[in-house]
Amino acid sequence: MSKSITQDMAYRQSLMKYTEKYGVSRASRKYNKSRSYIYFWKARWNGSVESLNCQSRRPHSHPNQHTETELKLIRDMRRRNPDLGMVELWHRLKKRGYTRRPESLFRVMRKMGMFPQKMPRNHYTPKPYEQMTYPGQRVQIDVKVVPRRCVADPELRLFQYTAIDEFTRLRFLAAYPEQSTYSSADFLNKLVRWYARKGIQIECVQTDNGFEFTNRFSNSKRDVPTLFERTAHKLGIRHKLIRPYTPRHNGKVERSHREDQKRFYSCHSFYSLKDFETQLAVHNRRSNNFPMRPLGWLAPTEFTVRYV
Repeated sequence: MSKSITQDMAYRQSLMKYTEKYGVSRASRKYNKSRSYIYFWKARWNGSVESLNCQSRRPHSHPNQHTETELKLIRDMRRRNPDLGMVELWHRLKKRGYTRRPESLFRVMRKMGMFPQKMPRNHYTPKPYEQMTYPGQRVQIDVKVVPRRCVADPELRLFQYTAIDEFTRLRFLAAYPEQSTYSSADFLNKLVRWYARKGIQIECVQTDNGFEFTNRFSNSKRDVPTLFERTAHKLGIRHKLIRPYTPRHNGKVERSHREDQKRFYSCHSFYSLKDFETQLAVHNRRSNNFPMRPLGWLAPTEFTVRYV
């Protein structure tokens, strides 16, 4: 019961008690309510506050409601044609003298329970997130397409490859002119060397199911490993794929791309691949020295030093 209804019931209870003590006329003047209003609730009141609750005002009947003859016609037609669509059912009923609209037929059939009950869905319960316990345990990788408005040359396409260590949030960014498995393999080699200089050895990389990383959803090359996968195997790195169409499983790198859009791409322009590489390197250093709440307001570079 909502708060407003409770207040109304308490008000009516006070009115009824005053009426019992001083009469209807005096209660009408004090509470500024008509005598008919007081008599209406007085007839309902049995001493309990529940009796002063508003009841449904829905009419018990309607002059235009379906007649028993029409309801019997609908039941008989549905029983003989259980798999018939509603529009076709209405069309056949119309030939037998039914004059209502399809909307009316739908409402009365729903009220009569003639539609099959929907089977309950098995709700997906996501597994709890597995917290990483040391640097390099798992690194998320993704690709961001550089917005066209940031590129001066309309013929030039630019891509940002991003890797972020789940434990330290330390990021490595690289610029490429194409999004392919060759660029992904080259990025992985650079990534391993860059993290090694920081004292981090990568054990696992996690990506989405894009063709630049895997042939998992390819019709003709499903069992053929990509150059990225072969490179990861050669380097002794486990490659983990996220659940299809579930970017939240790569949430850290996806969130970092949102921050890149806000802090970098919204206010920068690039005139060549070399210019993009230079500006991206500066942005990478800045982002790795930006304090983060999950790290206790330490920058990723400061946090990494504690564990390496």
